[in-house]
Amino acid sequence: MDRPRETTHFGFRDVALEDKQTLVNDVFHSVASRYDLMNDLMSMGLHRVWKELMINALNPPRGDRPFALLDVAGGTGDIAFRAAKAAGPGFRATVCDINSDMLGVGHERAAARHLDDRVAFVEGNAEALAFPDSAFDAYTIAFGIRNVPRIEQALAEAFRVLKIGGKFLCLEFSAVDVPGFDRLYDFYSFNIIPALGRVVAGDAESYRYLVESIRRFPDPQSFAAMLRAAGFARVSFQPMTGGIVTLHSGWRL
Repeated sequence: MDRPRETTHFGFRDVALEDKQTLVNDVFHSVASRYDLMNDLMSMGLHRVWKELMINALNPPRGDRPFALLDVAGGTGDIAFRAAKAAGPGFRATVCDINSDMLGVGHERAAARHLDDRVAFVEGNAEALAFPDSAFDAYTIAFGIRNVPRIEQALAEAFRVLKIGGKFLCLEFSAVDVPGFDRLYDFYSFNIIPALGRVVAGDAESYRYLVESIRRFPDPQSFAAMLRAAGFARVSFQPMTGGIVTLHSGWRL
């Protein structure tokens, strides 16, 4: 007797688990060239503030001490570039993304910023990282974990590749917790963002999925429990901007 296929969510649809990654890849192939511009428009520039707060929490060393960052699902290089700007000469970042188009954008931007020697780009899957155990001082993932089919597996991999004393940071959209603002946010998300996607990126459906995926992501308490189950200690989370986003952190101790 055939085993039933495992299913997961793709936006508000249930899909076969093995199909989700292909569907997500199609989304990001479609929007790669306009991804950062759309982030500015969708968040009214606030994503820059949120990312800077993430870099402050990362607090890379300013001196010569070697520091290795793995930034997962960060193909355009935004987090890695910000971290490199804040860090000293001992800093190196590896950007790992499953989407070649996003990585292509990142490569071009690294060259334009003269950061080729400090930021490397590797195509890879968050669920099966091609890096040795205890290879990195920090692991970051910004607005990417909700697109991973097997989140628990990705967290286990994050724990594996971190050194003892290494820090995990995840910036992800969350549930608005301000009465009244939540309804306004829903209207904006489901009506304005897909319209922006159609006009700016020529793709409303991809941005409709991105909005839907936010609503299906676990709440901060549930995600914190997942981090603890993966082995992380001193787990915490910080909601920002009325709960639109949450910065999650944990340590491998």
